[in-house]
Amino acid sequence: MSVNSRILSLLVCVVLLWGVYQSLYTVSETEEALVVRLGRPIGVETDPGLKAKIPLIDTVIIYDARQLPLEPPAEEIILGDQKRVLVSTYTRFRISRPLVFYQAVYTVTDARSELAQIVSSSVRRVMGQIALEDLLSDQRTRVTQDIRQEVTEKAAPLGIDIIDVRIRSADLPYETSQAIYDRMISERQREAKELRAQGYELAQQIQADAERDRTVLLAEAQRQSAISHGEGDAAANQLFADAFGKDPEFYAFYRSLQTYRQSLAASSPVLVLSPDSKLLQYFNTGPGTRATK
Repeated sequence: MSVNSRILSLLVCVVLLWGVYQSLYTVSETEEALVVRLGRPIGVETDPGLKAKIPLIDTVIIYDARQLPLEPPAEEIILGDQKRVLVSTYTRFRISRPLVFYQAVYTVTDARSELAQIVSSSVRRVMGQIALEDLLSDQRTRVTQDIRQEVTEKAAPLGIDIIDVRIRSADLPYETSQAIYDRMISERQREAKELRAQGYELAQQIQADAERDRTVLLAEAQRQSAISHGEGDAAANQLFADAFGKDPEFYAFYRSLQTYRQSLAASSPVLVLSPDSKLLQYFNTGPGTRATK
C-alpha cells in the first residue's frame, strides 16, 4: 500500500470518528436538552442517557433541570406609610419548559436578569401598599404570598416555575435608623425629665405633709404637756396647801430648808446676813418651837 493510500485511509478514519463524536451527546439526570436544527427548535430530551443528532446541522443546548437560586442585591423600597426600607429577597426557580425558555430568554444569565426585574417590580408594588408595622406582624406572611403569586404569574411566559420567593431581610436605611435612634433618645430623655420633675414635686409634697404633721404633733404634745404640767402644778399646790393647813409650822420649816438648800449651795452666790435675820431663825432655834407646844 502506498503512502498516499495510507494517508487517505487515516483521514477517512478521523472523519468517521469525528462524525460519530459529533452525532452523539449525553443527558444526565439533572439536565434537559433542547435540540435546535438550523436555528429552529425541534425537540426536548428529558430522559437521561446517550442521544443522537445530525452533525453540523443539529445544535444541543443543555439546561439545568434542578432548582436554581436568585439572590439580587438589596434595594430601597418606599412603603405605603412613606417609610424607606432596604429589602433583600431570595428566590428559587426551575426551568420547566426549555423550548419556551429558549424562545423567551435563551440563557440562564438572561433569565436571572429578567427574573430579578420581575421580583423587584412585584416587591415594590406589594410593599408599596403596606405599612412598616405589617412587616413586623403576622401580615408579613400574607405579603410574601402576594409577592410569590405575582412573580409566578409573570415568570410563567418565560418557561420558568417559581418554587419560592421570600423576604430575607427588611432593614431601615442607616440614616433612617440613626434618626429614629436619636428621636428615641430624645423621647426617653424627655420622659426622664418629666419623671424627675414629678418625683421632685411628690417629694416636696411629702416633705410638706411631714412638716405639717410634725408641727401638728408638736403643738398637740406641747398642749398636752402644758395641760399635764398645769395639772401637776395644781396638784402640787393642792398638796402644799393641804400640808400647810394641817401643820403650818412644819410647812414653814420645810420651805426654809428648801430655801437653805438652793441659796446655800456651793454654786450659789455668797450671802451676807445679820445673825438676827429671819432667814436664819432655824439655825438659832431649830424646829423646837413645835416641841414646846
